[in-house]
Amino acid sequence: MSLVIRLARAGTKKRPVYHIVVANSRSPRDGRFIERLGYFNPLMPKDKAERLKFDIEKAQAWMKKGAQPSDRVSRFLDAAGVLKREKHNNPEKAIPRKERKAAKEEALKVKEAGDAAAKTAAQDKVNEKAAADKAAKAAADAPAAS
Repeated sequence: MSLVIRLARAGTKKRPVYHIVVANSRSPRDGRFIERLGYFNPLMPKDKAERLKFDIEKAQAWMKKGAQPSDRVSRFLDAAGVLKREKHNNPEKAIPRKERKAAKEEALKVKEAGDAAAKTAAQDKVNEKAAADKAAKAAADAPAAS
């Protein structure tokens, strides 16, 4: 049985509150769970202590038993100093959409220009080879004629 420490959504429409639970990874997000470890209220200001209540000792005990924390729960554990979370890097997300689109179009133009240059270089190589073959044929025909 694969265990995971994750958030289960509670609260009403447009007013989410999340319970931090230990559950089987195959069970639904808001479905059956083994134990509730705390809660998280994302609507509260970040400086309030009531925003997050999390029993870290229980979480550590479950992690020793093999439970894997979800990304959000691992953020909570990293903030508490329990777990070292690796930083994710998505440099494309930081660039505004218009700039990303412009950069993509520019890269496409450069690629097309490079393809065109490669095509002309290949054509020049074919022309040189044809000229060399023609000269070799002419040289082969000249001694045979004498």
